[in-house]
Amino acid sequence: MNDASANETMTVKEQLLEYDRRFRETGCYAGITELKYREYDPLRYESLHTKLRSMTIAAREMARSISASPGVREVGEMVVALYTPEGDAISLSTGIMVHVHTMSRFIKWMIQNGYEESPGICPGDIFANNDAFIGTVQVPDVMVVVPIFHDDELVGWAGTVAHELEVGGITPGGDVYLAQERFTEGLFVTAEKVGYNDELRRDYLIRLERNLRMPIYWMFDDKAKVAANLELRDQVKELIDDVGLDYYKRATREFIEEGRRAQLSRVKQLMVPGRYRGHTFFGHLTEGKPGILPLGDENLLYSIPLELDVRGDGQMHLDFEGTGSWGYHSMNCTPAGMDGGLFVTLTQSMNYEGKVNDGAWLATDMNLPLGTWTNPDRHTVATATSWSLLLPAFGVFQRLLSRGFVGRGFKEEAFVGQVNSPMVEMGGQSQYGDQFGMALFECAAAGSGALGIKDGIDTGYVGWNPESDMGNMEVWEQGIPMLYLGRSITADSGGPGRYRGGTSFTSTWLVHNTDELTIATSEHSSRVFDNAGMCGGYPAPTAHRHFTVRNSNIEQMAEERKPLPHELGSDPYMSDMERLVEGDKNVVEGPHIDKPLQSGDLFAHSYNGGGGYGDPIERDPLEIARDVENGYVTAEIAERTHAVVLDHDEERNIWHVDEEATASLREKTRNARLNKAVSVEDWIESERKRVLERDFVTEVRKMYQDTMGISSRFNEEFREFWRLPNDFVM
Repeated sequence: MNDASANETMTVKEQLLEYDRRFRETGCYAGITELKYREYDPLRYESLHTKLRSMTIAAREMARSISASPGVREVGEMVVALYTPEGDAISLSTGIMVHVHTMSRFIKWMIQNGYEESPGICPGDIFANNDAFIGTVQVPDVMVVVPIFHDDELVGWAGTVAHELEVGGITPGGDVYLAQERFTEGLFVTAEKVGYNDELRRDYLIRLERNLRMPIYWMFDDKAKVAANLELRDQVKELIDDVGLDYYKRATREFIEEGRRAQLSRVKQLMVPGRYRGHTFFGHLTEGKPGILPLGDENLLYSIPLELDVRGDGQMHLDFEGTGSWGYHSMNCTPAGMDGGLFVTLTQSMNYEGKVNDGAWLATDMNLPLGTWTNPDRHTVATATSWSLLLPAFGVFQRLLSRGFVGRGFKEEAFVGQVNSPMVEMGGQSQYGDQFGMALFECAAAGSGALGIKDGIDTGYVGWNPESDMGNMEVWEQGIPMLYLGRSITADSGGPGRYRGGTSFTSTWLVHNTDELTIATSEHSSRVFDNAGMCGGYPAPTAHRHFTVRNSNIEQMAEERKPLPHELGSDPYMSDMERLVEGDKNVVEGPHIDKPLQSGDLFAHSYNGGGGYGDPIERDPLEIARDVENGYVTAEIAERTHAVVLDHDEERNIWHVDEEATASLREKTRNARLNKAVSVEDWIESERKRVLERDFVTEVRKMYQDTMGISSRFNEEFREFWRLPNDFVM
């Protein structure tokens, strides 16, 4: 059968199984081997797609304007999408496009688990989910969907996802950093019917009121999601009346099949077929920190290898064999979350035009080994900060794609990769005297990796949302008991390179009008590089430190009109907070978790930059001078890493390149590299001795013990590469 509209006698579950069967037999979505509507009347076909996409975008913008939370209103953490009756994505709005397929999983899960019979799928019903083992990325990504009926037939779904700023977990905020198991992650809504007759159930809203520190965000965001879905639903029904139901059903499925073919075509155009391999690591310092629960009181180091197989027909296969097992922490991910990482990477690398829908998902597949952090084998595992490992993993994917682009000659398409952007979560007593909890979403504006032909984006990029926005300070100050002393570019936060990585920023706050403010930060690597460079470019730094000053004299300084610390400053050995302010000073490496702060205390947090592209000593010296003048790079790094000698005109406060000294220093640097160089053969032999002697720090040794224990293939390759005896154990 090649007519996707002939399904009136089937249940939706039978329809889903039938289309899966047709895909297996034909290799085409829903068995659609010909795009006959596209061929017969392309104007009518494209007009329908444009209208559907416009409807999703308009619904999102309408919802943003009535939402309560700054996460949605200010930084746009929302997406609206349209699905087929079986749950396949047809068209999406802008926004957090990571959810192209996660919401699809949620809808399919309900169909596969008999929701047609119980609790029933009827006109006016509203369903919600934030269970990542069913279909989302993490607990704060709460999705709401409504069925679309035309007469008595289910013809699709409208769905909206928003990132909630408070979920009622063991630590306040959305990304519950200290969660070690599902039972500490906060409030779950597991594929639940939460409304009838286009209204949210009162008992559902009461549950939100009584289980969240700041329920207004989730409750009003849910109402905005329902409004967006109803708006999309009603417009789609009107459109169906206009174009006819049979045409709508066939054309929307052709959109998905066209998306699948376009994905294959782009891979064949941009990539060289073959096997690509990459690797990254993620370190997490938790040992001995206050509040860490007994199951997780140790430092973590994750190995994330990725093998990408690009086939001649354009199909891509991602294989995470050899990565580490899940753990008692919040950084685990589910297959739904990994789908999200895949999609958001594709939309930024090769699917940025045309029809972004589930067709691309059908043209790719992944091996997510069971029992690893990519696919835990128990649903009680915590996933609240799954982005911690997800983003570095798909940063590798982006660099593997870029290798293929460069290999094919599309250097301008090369992108070093998305970055892992740390987040600040907080709670306690608000400035209004109430209990509160909130994720501060200014992290949605980090620095990007460099491109093959230019620098990365400064303070304006985040992997999960192409519409990056840090939000206005004044808006955040309305929701948190802190006042901004400043936001400033963090010098040297981008990876050096011929084209440097985008830089991040640092925020400095004064805690204001509260006796209790708990701050927990999450999702950043410590001591190991997770935002790598490419083609000789250096990675972005990962030396994350948080600065606090308790019992400060900041009010006295203000009264005396003394200089205040508006930034950390340019001295890497002593920050402005340490230099200017008196009080109890502390520097915390890695994630911040400590006893609560109170009014008059100071806190500073830095976000991540991206990796560089190309050799740093090939960067144009004039660009370095401009970087130093604008605060992106310090003069010290300009000389030590880029081998550029600058002179500072203090009177005019401008920097000049000493061309002769720079040429000499660059020549000296090249010679020094040659003098230090050893052959690959000699280097491998020296490292082999370390492996044989197990000469690793505890975290590295435990990492290899884990990966060699969970993956026989990794174990075999490791032994073969290092020529280890058969009885070798780490």
